[in-house]
Amino acid sequence: MSALSHDVDAVVLDIEGTTSATGFVVDVLYPYSRSRFDALLTQRGDDPEVARAVGQVRELTGEPDADAERVEKVLNGWLDEDRKATPLKTLQGIIWSEGFARGDLVSHFYPDVLPALRRWHAAGIALHVYSSGSVAAQRAWFASSPEGDLLPLVGRLYDTENAGPKQEADSYRRITTALAVPADRTLFLSDRPGELDAARAAGWRTVGVRRPGEPYYEQGVGDHPEAGAFDEITLSTRSTK
Repeated sequence: MSALSHDVDAVVLDIEGTTSATGFVVDVLYPYSRSRFDALLTQRGDDPEVARAVGQVRELTGEPDADAERVEKVLNGWLDEDRKATPLKTLQGIIWSEGFARGDLVSHFYPDVLPALRRWHAAGIALHVYSSGSVAAQRAWFASSPEGDLLPLVGRLYDTENAGPKQEADSYRRITTALAVPADRTLFLSDRPGELDAARAAGWRTVGVRRPGEPYYEQGVGDHPEAGAFDEITLSTRSTK
């Protein structure tokens, strides 16, 4: 069996740089959220999810009395740094979910991705997502694709809040426990070598997805098997044998 052929029960997908272009996130979604932070913080600051995220911003910055203006400044600074801070992703997720629901936004997928996901799903392989974007943003992303609602293709959704940081092996162990799928029957697809290293340390199989134009293309995927597109990856599962 080649390094790009795997007999697995589950595939866990990264989104940005793997299924979808980082450029779309940075050039479309980030400005969309940046322009709406002020309204969200000032008009809906009492919403439980917003209030919880604001509290996390204050905790992370060590500024317990930070007002909405200060919180917005912090969020924009994190955006500029492309920092994967959980409260930033939570607030972005709220804004993006509403934008997708209104039809302001339509998600992006590389052309090789959706045929592969449909093929793997039809073969009985469970598909899940682990992204730094919030679960709400992930759900909206898959529900609002150019080809319609893709949520029936995916099972569980994980982010840095319900699983943990993506470059820590314990996060992948938590997902293994939640999925009740053996680690060595789980394949992780990502463009980031640090994430791939953490998944492998937790016993998962890995394939690094390396697409030209993506931020991690030049860095490569370390010593992980490498694919330039999903159609280079062949998957099977015991149920199809």
